[in-house]
Amino acid sequence: MKILITTDLFTTSTNGVVTSVRNLHDELKEKGHDVRILTLSGDRESYKEGPVYYIKSIPIGFVYPDVRMPISYRNRLIKELIDWKPDVVHSQCEFFSFQFAKRIAKLTGAPIVHTYHTLYEQYVTYLTPSKFIGKQFVRQLSRMRLKKVKMVIAPTSKVEAALRGYGIKTDIQVVPTGISLEQHHYRVSAEERQKKRQELGIPEQNHVLLNLGRLGTEKNLEELLEFFAVAVKEEPDLTFMIVGDGPDKSHLEQMAKKLGIAEHMVFTGMVNPSEVQKYYQLADVFVSASTSETQGLTYIEAAANGLPLLCREDPCLKDVIKEGVNGYEYSTEAEFLEKLRLIMENPEWRKKAGAQSEKIAESFDKEHFVESIEDIYEEITV
Repeated sequence: MKILITTDLFTTSTNGVVTSVRNLHDELKEKGHDVRILTLSGDRESYKEGPVYYIKSIPIGFVYPDVRMPISYRNRLIKELIDWKPDVVHSQCEFFSFQFAKRIAKLTGAPIVHTYHTLYEQYVTYLTPSKFIGKQFVRQLSRMRLKKVKMVIAPTSKVEAALRGYGIKTDIQVVPTGISLEQHHYRVSAEERQKKRQELGIPEQNHVLLNLGRLGTEKNLEELLEFFAVAVKEEPDLTFMIVGDGPDKSHLEQMAKKLGIAEHMVFTGMVNPSEVQKYYQLADVFVSASTSETQGLTYIEAAANGLPLLCREDPCLKDVIKEGVNGYEYSTEAEFLEKLRLIMENPEWRKKAGAQSEKIAESFDKEHFVESIEDIYEEITV
């Protein structure tokens, strides 16, 4: 089957969309499909590298970091893809590359499958100071885009419910995004773990809380710093390690100083994606206060690395956290502190919870994901 994947993001950043596209491409190719990717280049040049077609673009970072827009929608590479005649166009973004997907599908007769990765209502402050106007824009755009689509893929029932709330009538199937678990099966030795913690200035006796991901307002990291500041007063032998980078990094560092917890914080900045498993395994518990996730691939990565999870209550965690088995959800500061205390005071429970997390993560392996996507392709091309 000839499959064209279109995405605004591919090489400009590492996030859930990029991870999903890479895994989808690799697994479909492994199964013998002819797969090509259409995305935006990082400059004003259009070019092709193997199966990836890059269309010239310009940055519009004033809207959102790393966002780019194409300079033109007519291009020799687009014509090449039209002449190739894909059987299916699988769109991954609602904005610029969707226009390419729509045009190619119209001229070739290929149906469009669209994966709705992001609940943009959580990001409207990047677009307008008015949340009401921003939310109305998101709902209108989603309705307009998805009426052109044969099938919508939602990574969780949370996304499906949101889309139905927008008035979307298109068929929707819930398919959890798969990740490559292979690198997360690697386990650091006790010596390696101790050495790395020393390099980062983490005291040997300290328990480590970890958050990994993009540092943006929508991730609600301010809440975690505030709660952590209270926890440290009760238990000084705690370290909070934040792995990643983003527009909020300097603000969070200043906030840590104001809260008097800077000496208990470790900001690593961006790390090599091939090394993230080592950072997960330096920690004792993964924490998150975000409600902007559609699935939260970092939750699954943390689970795959054998960590218990402590996260703000959210529908996207339905199949990731089993309450009291591999972690806890919280909705208030008091609940966060109570659950953190339970986790830190029970090393045997942490060990068992970590093992349960590993089992849960296995159900999100990319092979299961791609099999479900293949079924959808076959359904809509009959």
